[in-house]
Amino acid sequence: MKKHLKWLMELTAIPTAAGEETRVIDWIERWVHSQNGITLKRDKFGNLLLQQTRKSTKKPIYITAHLDHPAFVVRKQIDDQHLEMEFRGGVNDAYFVGAKIEVFDNENNGYKGTIQSLEPKAKPFKRVIVKLNKGVAGILLKGDIARWNFPAPVVKNGLLHAPACDDLAGVAAAISALETIKKLPGLGHVGVLLTRAEEIGFVGAIAAAKNRTVPKTSRLLCLETSRSFSESPIGGGPILRVGDKTSVFGPELTNASANIMNTQKKFQWQRKLMPGGTCESTAFCEYGYLSTCLCLALGNYHNMKDIDGVVQKNKPAKVAPEIISVNDFHGLVKMLTIICRDLDKQRKATLRKGLETRLKRYASLLS
Repeated sequence: MKKHLKWLMELTAIPTAAGEETRVIDWIERWVHSQNGITLKRDKFGNLLLQQTRKSTKKPIYITAHLDHPAFVVRKQIDDQHLEMEFRGGVNDAYFVGAKIEVFDNENNGYKGTIQSLEPKAKPFKRVIVKLNKGVAGILLKGDIARWNFPAPVVKNGLLHAPACDDLAGVAAAISALETIKKLPGLGHVGVLLTRAEEIGFVGAIAAAKNRTVPKTSRLLCLETSRSFSESPIGGGPILRVGDKTSVFGPELTNASANIMNTQKKFQWQRKLMPGGTCESTAFCEYGYLSTCLCLALGNYHNMKDIDGVVQKNKPAKVAPEIISVNDFHGLVKMLTIICRDLDKQRKATLRKGLETRLKRYASLLS
């Protein structure tokens, strides 16, 4: 668990943006290099496929997560102290002007600044003008990225406060589960799919689904960090997400996962819809994959503090680190391991069998 927490804190500290996920990809490449029995491939869209070297004849299971987080990308340097940047991701307009950000060059040097103005209707993404604290003529280039100016990840009272839990906490859970699963017998069919550009409409997942980066017979366990509500509290355990604001996920895989977890009598977990956004499982289901979602309840979704209060105009718009429960994270790693371990086991009872038993018992009442 200490090792998994270390990976979580390292990953959630990394700057990343849709289409500019290089820093996270570099971390994953180093991680794979340190592991025995895991290989790394890229599809033609840059999505990452982590697979085990041991063979299996079972239908594949892929744990999926995305590599990006809402962030800024440099369009041009106007002068030595001003940048034009676009924002790739979903954050309400009220949070921008006056907010502090940090820009990173290709050597990971940081340059702090303040957002001076917002063009919310610019296409394809809203644009900002940023004034840097110090002049940096010719150093920052098109494609360099920036994020809100936050401290390094820290754990307080069992909660992780980090620049980007969505979805780098999902990435950390995916590789932690794979590192555990590769040691268990009979699970060589379990791998990890890490997608790009989710925050601009899960285009990496769409490309992977449409072009069959993984076989159509695969079972997909999509990971997310999803906005917490009162009925889906942080610290209430990892969540089996049955759907999002757009769709409900594959009932066969969702119900099978629920049935497996229902046998874990002392395991704390939740089963919720989580309507705060749309996740990649919706895309995979639409393209015919058997897919469901597991997630962590998230505070300060997309770094927006007091979202409801800001929308209702009775709270000031301030950005803040995202928050998840460390226990929920460790629970998600364990939950993934349990589901992957038991998904292909013969289960004693099925919903169909129970329904038909009930019909047989009471059929005389229908005559």
